[in-house]
Amino acid sequence: MFNRRNGALYTGVTNDIVKRVWEHKNKLYPDSFTARYNCDKLGYWEDFQYVNDAIEREKHIKAQSRKYKLNLIENINPDWLDLSVQDMFWVR
Repeated sequence: MFNRRNGALYTGVTNDIVKRVWEHKNKLYPDSFTARYNCDKLGYWEDFQYVNDAIEREKHIKAQSRKYKLNLIENINPDWLDLSVQDMFWVR
């Protein structure tokens, strides 16, 4: 999740991406990082069959540099679109 191009970034894991994006957009948890920094746009996501693989990937991404994270987004989303409102989000 992000708030604006090259702005604040949030990395997380979920078993229901549609629900979780809705929670971020509606600031369901007002004291959370995403609510405080208005990270309400989905810039990048990956799908995993097994939760342990998703958790390991989350840890890997969080351990990387900001530049690495920006490159992840820009490689698949160079215009920094909110993928949660794009057709590609539902079929990726």
